Amino acid sequence: MPLSEHEQRLLDQIERALYTEDPKFAHAVRSTNPQVHYKRRIVKAVLGFVLGVCALMAGLVINAGSVTVGVSVTGFLLMVACCVWALSSWKRMTGVGAEAATPKRSSRPARAGFMDRLEERWRRRSDGE
Repeated sequence: MPLSEHEQRLLDQIERALYTEDPKFAHAVRSTNPQVHYKRRIVKAVLGFVLGVCALMAGLVINAGSVTVGVSVTGFLLMVACCVWALSSWKRMTGVGAEAATPKRSSRPARAGFMDRLEERWRRRSDGE
């Protein structure tokens, strides 16, 4: 939703006041791109995924009993966590899934809830229908 003219003027005034008050901070805030942050998170997640694969393979190669299972499970869990982290960062970076956050209204009327139906039945019974 775009800002109104009044809101845009207020935002410009606040921005100018910030530049006059603390120019270093204003420049640092203005120059950072949020996509850079998400790209770094994706790179870190990929490195974590590779580390998880290495741990999983090391667990398969080592023949030390229960340690083998623990290392393998830890590697697998690290891989899953890094995949989730990378996908969530990618979604935020590209904006994919933002439309899924707002539910769409259907053209048909909404059905009454379970409790509403029970109350309606109780009213009909008590009225003698």
